Amino acid sequence: MKPAISIQNLSKSYRNVQALKDISFDVEQGELFGLIGPDGAGKSTLFRILTTLLLADSGKAEVIGLDVVDGFRDIRNRIGYMPGRFSLYQDLTVEENLDFFATIFGTTIEANYDLVKDIYVQLEPFKNRPAGKLSGGMKQKLALCCALIHKPEVLFLDEPTTGVDPVSRKEFWQMLQRLKQQGIAILVSTPYMDEAALCDRIALIQKGEILSIASPETINESFHGTLVAMKSHRMYELLKALRIHPKVESCYAFGEYLNATLIAGETDWKPIEQDMRDKGFDDLVAHDATVGIENVFMQLLSASKA
Repeated sequence: MKPAISIQNLSKSYRNVQALKDISFDVEQGELFGLIGPDGAGKSTLFRILTTLLLADSGKAEVIGLDVVDGFRDIRNRIGYMPGRFSLYQDLTVEENLDFFATIFGTTIEANYDLVKDIYVQLEPFKNRPAGKLSGGMKQKLALCCALIHKPEVLFLDEPTTGVDPVSRKEFWQMLQRLKQQGIAILVSTPYMDEAALCDRIALIQKGEILSIASPETINESFHGTLVAMKSHRMYELLKALRIHPKVESCYAFGEYLNATLIAGETDWKPIEQDMRDKGFDDLVAHDATVGIENVFMQLLSASKA
């Protein structure tokens, strides 16, 4: 069985900026694949190439077995695409937007209602409201409905939860899990590392380069070294002190704590804790830290710069 998406040595530049650098990976049918990275990493450029809106400089990409250049017409009829910016008609109502997109693809809301039912039932009370007057979460649900209304084989979601409240973000990802169970391949990009754990596999991308591809669990297991979490009311001074400590390889802020990775061969962070207390951090709180994808990402990023 062919992959739903196949990317081989894809590169793209804009003047003096290399947006994508020789990237390759596949997305299997029925897989929820996450493209994880910060703004400017190249995620949107890749999405535009895969959805036939942009030409690559080199390399090859196929979607549902079709080349994105030669088979662009067929691809557009068989995929769903939700761009990062809300792009529906804001002066049309919820129902009018859905009718419009269904008509474009030669179908009706009723024909594929089973596919969008779980999402549409939340929108139905607002079906006569202009799309521009919906909340951020409801706008994203409407955009997802419009992307699904023609029953696509592959779904492309470019940062679908950016700017959306935490409750709506959680609901949105629950919807994606249900869609995956219906056999739809989903490629979703996000700058939120916590969303990466909800994918079957992820690719960590930075400055157009793939740093790692694996399941979230395997990515976490690839972290090397001992990780300790520390905090004090003097966080910036603590950060500077830890970064110059001879037994600390790296230190970054993660939420309310600093996460410090010890140098190779060091596993006991208690002496470091005592050193910080001796430097005047009397209120220091320290404990073993749980490794997350963001920790692996920072470690891979540091290694790529070395």
